[in-house]
Amino acid sequence: MAGQLRGSFTALESSNAELEHRVQQRTSELSQNSRQLQTTLEALHQTQTQMVQSEKMSALGQMVAGVAHEINNPVNFIHGNLNHVEAYTQELVGLLQRYQSTYPQPPQDLQAAVEDADLAFLLTDLVKMLQSMKVRTERIREIVLSLRNFSRLDEAEFKAVDIHEGIENTLVILRHRFKARAERPEIQVVKDYGPLPLVECYAGQLNQVFMNILSNAIDAFEEANQGQSFEALAAKPNTLWLQTAVTGQGTVQIIIADNGPGMAETVRTRLFNPFFTTKAVGKGTGLGLSISYQIITEKHGGRLSCHSTPGQGAKFIIEIPIQQATPVRSQLPLSQSSEP
Repeated sequence: MAGQLRGSFTALESSNAELEHRVQQRTSELSQNSRQLQTTLEALHQTQTQMVQSEKMSALGQMVAGVAHEINNPVNFIHGNLNHVEAYTQELVGLLQRYQSTYPQPPQDLQAAVEDADLAFLLTDLVKMLQSMKVRTERIREIVLSLRNFSRLDEAEFKAVDIHEGIENTLVILRHRFKARAERPEIQVVKDYGPLPLVECYAGQLNQVFMNILSNAIDAFEEANQGQSFEALAAKPNTLWLQTAVTGQGTVQIIIADNGPGMAETVRTRLFNPFFTTKAVGKGTGLGLSISYQIITEKHGGRLSCHSTPGQGAKFIIEIPIQQATPVRSQLPLSQSSEP
């Protein structure tokens, strides 16, 4: 009887042990599935946000191109007619001068009217005003052209383009942020462009990368400038360096560097992560550099890296092939590496 009981206890313990093992195994499987599900949900959330951002960028590009087109027509009309107005003005001025030489002593009432109107000043200032208007309308035409080239809606597919033109268009759009202000001198831009061939790329999206990096550098300047005097900033002005060159690997290299505050290594390693930002609430979504990283690495088969030390500024290095063996699809990719 005792032997039977011991056998029953042994069988029960064995059964319990097997059941416990199966429960642990099932728990481990459920935990693993839960982690995989969590990873999938995060990837879907990231993809959804990137697609929304992509649509916003596309809509913004269409709006910019539309506004530029609408501005372009009236500005061109005004600018073109200013030449005729200037010619007519010169003819009228010449005619008045001939009248003055022919009738040096006009009637008293006419002489009084000439003195009240200050005719000499009017004739001189009118010519200056027309010249100033021509310069300003030319400036507007330049901005409109840069906006249209920046959006590049007519170049949705890969096309061989001038990289320098894209950089210059971006600088024109950002020119208002470079100008001197009451609290700081003008931001200096130093260019060192090497000879580049035409590069096959998505021009509009590559311009967006330039915009994101340059805008972030200006934001970093503005934050670091707080509390510094105008004289201190004039002694060491905020400076951006732009350098381009062809490398020996059939790629072009674009370097955008600044002498801003720089960043710690813990920040640099997370720089291209989605939603990561060091800016205050309301000053960016954290998507600019993340999408820039995707555009360069996954859409152009290139590299985007950042080198920075606190207090020593930052340097962004972009490398993309001159020619693409197989064009990458134009839609933003669904995956993203988190390391620079």
